Amino acid sequence: MAELNVSKKTISKLLCEMQGRQFIIPDFQRPYKWDIEKCETLWNDIENFTVTDAKTGSDYFLGTIVSYNDDKKKNLQIIDGQQRITSFFLLLRSFYRKLEDMVEDDDVKGLKNQVAPCIWDVDSISQKVADKSTIHIKSEVATEEDNEVFHNILVTGICDATASDNYSKNFGFFKKSCDEYAAKNPLQWKQLCVNILQKCIVLPIECDTPETALTIFSTLNDRGLPLADSDIFKAQIYRNLTTEKIRKDFTNTWKELTQTCKKANASIDDIFRYYTHVLRARKNDKTKEVGLRKFYAGTDNKFERLKQNDLMVEIISLANFWLSANAGIEIEDEDGYIYAISIEARKYLQCLSCYPNEFWRYATSVFFLKNKGIEGFNEIFCEFLKKIIAFLFAKFIEAPTVNAIKDDIYGACISIQLTNTLEVDITLNEESISKKIDEYGSTKISRALLLLDAYLNTNQVSLIPNSFEVEHIFPRKWQDTNYNGWSIEDAKDYLDKFGNKIVFEKKLNIQAGNGYFGQKKNKYRQSKIACVLDLSNYPKNDWVKEDIEKREEIFKVNILNFFKQQLG
Repeated sequence: MAELNVSKKTISKLLCEMQGRQFIIPDFQRPYKWDIEKCETLWNDIENFTVTDAKTGSDYFLGTIVSYNDDKKKNLQIIDGQQRITSFFLLLRSFYRKLEDMVEDDDVKGLKNQVAPCIWDVDSISQKVADKSTIHIKSEVATEEDNEVFHNILVTGICDATASDNYSKNFGFFKKSCDEYAAKNPLQWKQLCVNILQKCIVLPIECDTPETALTIFSTLNDRGLPLADSDIFKAQIYRNLTTEKIRKDFTNTWKELTQTCKKANASIDDIFRYYTHVLRARKNDKTKEVGLRKFYAGTDNKFERLKQNDLMVEIISLANFWLSANAGIEIEDEDGYIYAISIEARKYLQCLSCYPNEFWRYATSVFFLKNKGIEGFNEIFCEFLKKIIAFLFAKFIEAPTVNAIKDDIYGACISIQLTNTLEVDITLNEESISKKIDEYGSTKISRALLLLDAYLNTNQVSLIPNSFEVEHIFPRKWQDTNYNGWSIEDAKDYLDKFGNKIVFEKKLNIQAGNGYFGQKKNKYRQSKIACVLDLSNYPKNDWVKEDIEKREEIFKVNILNFFKQQLG
């Protein structure tokens, strides 16, 4: 039976008991994430507490700290509460630094003797610090560089004011807040320090095994910083590993996954969410989607889906794919597979990235893991992307809601897994779509449609910058003197038509401004976007409603032909 030791302790008691011991932040934990905003909230809470409830003898409760004794029964492995523990070390070090800079009277000496044993080992008789490197906390999850920064701050009480890591920024905030408070409240700031040590209460839960601690961890959140679903998954996977070597390998793999997701501009939660649809497709599961944590926990809350042998292999592979797809980075994995998405495929991925929701990423993830390693992958991938674009764009034009495509995407994931084909149920109503395109010039789908139209130009061989803007050929800001009698009343119905819009490089669009068409053609000639270059050669210098109407019809024909080719 699991044993728990639960007690109520002040910050001073909790930290001073660590003489000759350390709090260890295990390597499977997430890095130190608290930012200045969270530290400011903590500081303001304690400051307000000092002038209100503290005067009536009340305590300030900070939450729980979940830990377990390591194999040597010496150090405490922190499972939940590391963000607060780390932040309090930085806070107390800022106070101690302030005390070090002051003339040492009895009050200063007394406070130093209270703060010092919280941070370092002290002499049992003199209560003085012999070695400031004997710090009571160590993080195994931080990089060596970050660990050195944290260690140096606690040793020296100095940080680099230009550093971007959270340790430095938060210590700088606490030091500044301490100095400012002391300057404004010279009689009160020492009491603030005492209140932090003696009135701030935590509820330590010490467990006898890591399994017990991890179980509790799965149900708790850090104060002000809720656990991400992937934090829970990381802990659950870690607890199922059998040896220290396997656990070490896993934590290194997780660190690599974190970096990959960061470069891919995605979160680990995103990758796990995409993977749920791979698992659903393999089980022919058409049921309603459930929350991410609930899906992996299962109905029995045993997280069986996280125990499959190839889980991390496929998660890493999926993250690498989205890195290549989103950032255009070509990488090679440990098995020698090269992730290299072609320019042609990236054109269509860019169009999909402008789509109003991310359901397309589910089907795309299923397609990738189904076809990874197949010869000629990019060719069949392009065909898949064109078809899903045609389906999603046409469906949105007919019914612009998320619910309209949910079930279709779930079914598409299953058809991809079973037959490697994208089976979708849609009947193109050309007249209806054509009419609705006229009404959709300023909707959520307009940017995606304009980008697709730009790529349908056979002369567009290169990628269009992601930072492109939508240019109104006839400007939205009216300049009556430039337009031969065409009034603003006449123009209102034409400004947001697709025939009056093009995708355009941001810098050139700014430079073109709201000039009249003949003027802007000079900027159009500098573009590397084919449809913009076409406009630069337009034989007229005026752009009026007849020109917009003509270009609108061409736009609709291009889009509809694309839909028919892919869905017909």
